[in-house]
Amino acid sequence: MHGSRKRAVVALAVSAAVVGAGATLAAVSAHAASTGCSVAYSVGTQWPGGFTASVTLTNLGDPVSGWTVGWSFGAGQQITQAWNTAATQNGATVTATNLSYNGSLATGGSTNFGFNGSWNNSSNPVPAAFTMNGVTCTGGVGTPPPTTTTTPPPTTTTSQPPPPGQGTCDIYAAGGTPCVAAHSTTRALFAAYNGPLYQVRRSSDGATTNIGALSAGGSANAAAQDSFCANTTCVITVIFDQSGRGNNLTDAPAGGAAGGPDNLATATAAPTTLGGHKVYGVFVAPGTGYRNDATNGIATGSAAQGEYMVAAGGHVNSGCCFDYGNAESNARDNGNGHMGAVYFGQLCWFGFVVPGQCIGSGPWVMADLENGLFAGANGTNTNNTGRSTAFVTGMVKMNSTTYAIKDADANSGGLKTDYNGPLPTTSGYTPLHLEGGIILGIGGDNSKGSAGSFFEGVMTAGLPSDATDNAVQANITAAGYGH
Repeated sequence: MHGSRKRAVVALAVSAAVVGAGATLAAVSAHAASTGCSVAYSVGTQWPGGFTASVTLTNLGDPVSGWTVGWSFGAGQQITQAWNTAATQNGATVTATNLSYNGSLATGGSTNFGFNGSWNNSSNPVPAAFTMNGVTCTGGVGTPPPTTTTTPPPTTTTSQPPPPGQGTCDIYAAGGTPCVAAHSTTRALFAAYNGPLYQVRRSSDGATTNIGALSAGGSANAAAQDSFCANTTCVITVIFDQSGRGNNLTDAPAGGAAGGPDNLATATAAPTTLGGHKVYGVFVAPGTGYRNDATNGIATGSAAQGEYMVAAGGHVNSGCCFDYGNAESNARDNGNGHMGAVYFGQLCWFGFVVPGQCIGSGPWVMADLENGLFAGANGTNTNNTGRSTAFVTGMVKMNSTTYAIKDADANSGGLKTDYNGPLPTTSGYTPLHLEGGIILGIGGDNSKGSAGSFFEGVMTAGLPSDATDNAVQANITAAGYGH
């Protein structure tokens, strides 16, 4: 702020019965197990260059303690990010193996996993066949002949707690609106994500290190940061995108409202706990800001999108603008409707024009659509009464004709819908002219007078449903910020 993706839904199922030896048994005697499975494969969302798929495996034979699903793509598709499975790809051949918490399947038991992938924009066919544990599936249950083949027993993992079953991005993917950007310095936002969350640089020698999660899908490893930054100071240099699209955030360059590059956040300035683990947020002081103007998969034009961030309710000011989300791709104010970001703070934009139109003392969750922080409708909205809990969930979502604003206590309770209705009628806002840049802690033109603390946030392809919003909020409250 100053101072379309086409969706195609393809639901296809392939049923299969296993014929042959069960490869995951520790040892097979003359009395072999009966085996069988069905696989349902569906493409829930598809856009130019990318798609999201869901795979449901049902075990029809005797119980198994581990599974591996295999298939071959027929049109050059490539997996870019997976959840609830460890997926590898060699050419067209894909192998998807269970994680520690979803390997055991009773007779009739099912499990689901999914992935984001790329395609050629011409053909995205369903794989012709699937296997479970190396045996082709064709639709029934059979008893394989005896075999002397042995494999090692499954690795025992009972000494470690299972990772979370879902992250917020798993929930968005299941709802058909996958994450196209996912940023957090406190936790993994996919259950299967085990890559770097952020990078820190220490002042003593300029060295950098990446900080990851304690385990796949888990909280950040703050002890690794503390060790690396001992007896010196560190700043956060990169906030990595967990979606697999490479939409990482680094220090923002100069813009129309301010010079740059912007300051980087002190790595230890926003300490908290998450589910009993020490973690650090991103402490934005005036002058601090992060940005990516060359993104992949972020909504442009009037394409639908959703976004949320978790912020600190007690670290706010009235400077412009503590935003997270969609902004200009050139760090300039390009006019009304060229932004679609979630804002949190005490800046009452339309209160300057119509005194008294901001209800209470704030802070408020609003939509920054460029040249205005909208509390709802055409700017003012008496239903947007603010949120001042210790941790705040702020959500904004929009399409070519409507937008919605929601807020919540990030520690308990559900979302409050502040506004859900038409986009502003002022010239330039309907439809929007989104450019697909990503900002954190600043306005679209690099206005950098804001203060705030950021802990996590995502951006989606497509407009999330209310049910998906509610499930995401439940996941956030279960994570346990401050506990």
